[in-house]
Amino acid sequence: MPRRERRAQLMASALEVFVAQGYHAAAMDDIAERAGVSKPVLYQHFPGKLDLYLALLDQSCDAIIDNCRRALESTEDNKLRVQAAIDVFFEYVASDTGAFRLVFESDLTNEPAVREHVDRVTTDCAAVIANVIHDDTGLPDAASRLLAVSLVGMAQVSARFWLSDQGGINRADATALVAGLAWRGIRGYPLTDD
Repeated sequence: MPRRERRAQLMASALEVFVAQGYHAAAMDDIAERAGVSKPVLYQHFPGKLDLYLALLDQSCDAIIDNCRRALESTEDNKLRVQAAIDVFFEYVASDTGAFRLVFESDLTNEPAVREHVDRVTTDCAAVIANVIHDDTGLPDAASRLLAVSLVGMAQVSARFWLSDQGGINRADATALVAGLAWRGIRGYPLTDD
């Protein structure tokens, strides 16, 4: 199997194991077995369990950030931008892969490298949102960033709650509810004429 395909296979298997067991309970033996390879093959691609976990975090964090950027670029209508950005988080937690558990529910956030990756989701998503807020309202950069971080936090926490609540609200309705709340707040900052 070509190196790139093997690496993808190993990462898919590792994701399943880490999601099911958490970082601390997962073993490289479990991952190798799930992938149907020997441990030496696994170690040819990833020198250790933390390296493998960080590679998965990179992949997951990049996906969220890229999807957030695309959501904001998908329209010039700010109400629709808010809805699309909120939906990024609901779609991510609803994914069958369970990858959100690595980013939002990691049992390894005390590890500085993991914390840095997890924080990157908030800071990078907030940065692209802050640019839109700043451009459309004329608010100072610091104020735009604070509002953007608040929107990211609202999206992430409410999406995780929605997934665990089992309250019978479908994803589209849940996204619309949270986006409506966010829009009612953020639209209060007027557009500038500059």
